[in-house]
Amino acid sequence: MNIESFNNKVILITGAAGGFGTLLTEKLSRAGAKLVLGDRNTLGLELLIKNLGGEQPNIISQSCDVSKESEVAALVAAAVDNFGRLDIAINNAGMSSVMKSLTDTTEADMDLNFAINTKGVFFGMKYQIQQMLTQGEGIILNVASKAGIGGAPKLTAYSAAKHAVVGITKTAALEYARYNIRINAICPYFSPTPMVTDGVGINSDLLDMLAKGSPMKRLGEPEEMVTAMLMLIAPENSYLNGQAIAVDGGSSAF
Repeated sequence: MNIESFNNKVILITGAAGGFGTLLTEKLSRAGAKLVLGDRNTLGLELLIKNLGGEQPNIISQSCDVSKESEVAALVAAAVDNFGRLDIAINNAGMSSVMKSLTDTTEADMDLNFAINTKGVFFGMKYQIQQMLTQGEGIILNVASKAGIGGAPKLTAYSAAKHAVVGITKTAALEYARYNIRINAICPYFSPTPMVTDGVGINSDLLDMLAKGSPMKRLGEPEEMVTAMLMLIAPENSYLNGQAIAVDGGSSAF
């Protein structure tokens, strides 16, 4: 992968104000990409822009709650209005879930997880693909989870929502491959981002247990996840399509 291949590419990132989104933004900014950043954490976006050197013509940001279709559509429109196209979209925004058994999981738990983790990705693809069809090409990466390709005890709602992300990724990849639009998902294992470390019910003992659950006996570092994400969206990686790639230290090999 040549990081310089992202130079001048118009790249949209949801959930840019923290975790994987911030790391991606920093790396892609250094590579010379034109960035369209969305997050409902507007203060976090402001801090991110400040850390990148302040306002600049190659970076735009705006509030985006991915559970609201109109805000997702507006973020895609901002990319086109400012840069004329959309080359790559990374549907990264998501939420963690309170750990509880299936029988304790409520309808509200399911609704919230599907609103953000599933519909947020669906809304993104809906408008991103529409734009990419007019261009005749595009790349989309959806952030799913290891919980989206296997069981996740105590995370029923989260796992169900992430399985849905994998399903719509594969479906869209089949529908739009002929139009030179390739769509993949990344399925990370637990990684010490704020979404995980600040999650309800997550503590050092649980993180240690999760680390031991990986064949590599550790959690995945955010930097490792982002390296895989960059590989998946690299323009030269042009025949990888419709895949849900596990970055999990080998745990999916069981």
